Amino acid sequence: MATMTQRLGAAAACAMLSSCGVVESPLIPGSSAAAAKDQIMLVRSEPPSFGYRRLSTQATAHPDLRVFIGQRGLPDFLAETGNSERSYLILYYLKDREAFACRTRAGDKQAVEFAGPYPITDREFKVLNTFRENTAQTPGKD
Repeated sequence: MATMTQRLGAAAACAMLSSCGVVESPLIPGSSAAAAKDQIMLVRSEPPSFGYRRLSTQATAHPDLRVFIGQRGLPDFLAETGNSERSYLILYYLKDREAFACRTRAGDKQAVEFAGPYPITDREFKVLNTFRENTAQTPGKD
């Protein structure tokens, strides 16, 4: 009985939150956060790729990330994973063959920890560059 009450309470809380605005959580099936979890995504602004939209969402939620991207430029790829407390992002810059990692904390929009640059291995570069070239030939695919 307690489990049923907990489920009803959780459902009511979700309904109330969704009426207040967009809820992004990897725990909500069908949300873009759930679709992005544990994925490497192409970041392309025109036409906007899913990775570009995810990076924009994260940069809006975390101004430090927005500043970093403003200084460094858009990455070619974004890898995203996380849990209920943190988001983990890897920004891949193929031209420079390097990647940066960042870690965010839910509820603290200013706190983003950055690490890197880390060298991209030849194998990583080959896989990502091949994917980028293939999507360049079919722009609607990401």
